[in-house]
Amino acid sequence: MNKIRTAKFSIGQVVRHRLFPFRGVIFDVDPEFDNTEEWYQSIPAEIRPSKDQPFYHLLAENEETEYVAYVSEQNLMEDDTGEPVHHPQLADFFVQTADGRYTPRLWNHH
Repeated sequence: MNKIRTAKFSIGQVVRHRLFPFRGVIFDVDPEFDNTEEWYQSIPAEIRPSKDQPFYHLLAENEETEYVAYVSEQNLMEDDTGEPVHHPQLADFFVQTADGRYTPRLWNHH
């Protein structure tokens, strides 16, 4: 029987990577690793995370660029700077609230 892991972070939350200088907004969560083995093996062994934990899809940014990142829960921490994230796709997924948080955009429901 699989134990259900509760994700520590939630969609719309701003997080930063523990090891690398980037941050982003979570737009999807996998309860455990759900990417290719090739992708997994490309992570240096000494920092390769366990597959048995939530993984997060981020609209990520660093000083040079914006991109989509896939990060294990163990490598994320809450970003409490309150600074906005400038990812160009952010508005496709989220609406920014008055307190600086991101709430998922409601898709057209005709």
